Amino acid sequence: MVTTMRSRKSYFELQNLETFEERFEYLKLPGIVSHSTFGGHRYLNQAFYRSPEWRKARDYVILRDKGCDLGIDGLEIPDGERLVVHHMNPITPEDIENRSESLFDPNNLICVSDTTHKMIHYGDIDGVPDREPVVRRPNDTVPWKS
Repeated sequence: MVTTMRSRKSYFELQNLETFEERFEYLKLPGIVSHSTFGGHRYLNQAFYRSPEWRKARDYVILRDKGCDLGIDGLEIPDGERLVVHHMNPITPEDIENRSESLFDPNNLICVSDTTHKMIHYGDIDGVPDREPVVRRPNDTVPWKS
């Protein structure tokens, strides 16, 4: 199946969407629960996510997005929930075998919480807890301020 450039999702386009809901709708996929994306090629997927190249790209995206869900400033991923760097355009075993540029392209990557990640792949926005960005004020993180 050939994907046109027009149908590819991008971080640059995503940044024009302000709300969690808009970004979620942009990213959601028509997944099937319990359907394995890589099937018998899961070993490729696992090796890729342990590679130094992936770790470098992942670290860059976490810093860029400040570890915030869907890259929304102030929408920190809750303590105890796993942070996932999500490929906005799903990858394939062929991408990994050919070391496709899209694997590491920051324009194809976004920080999400594990809950948001599962909902992007398998659910709808009703499964994502209501969360609003924290409104920051000067000195609100100073521990000695009374």
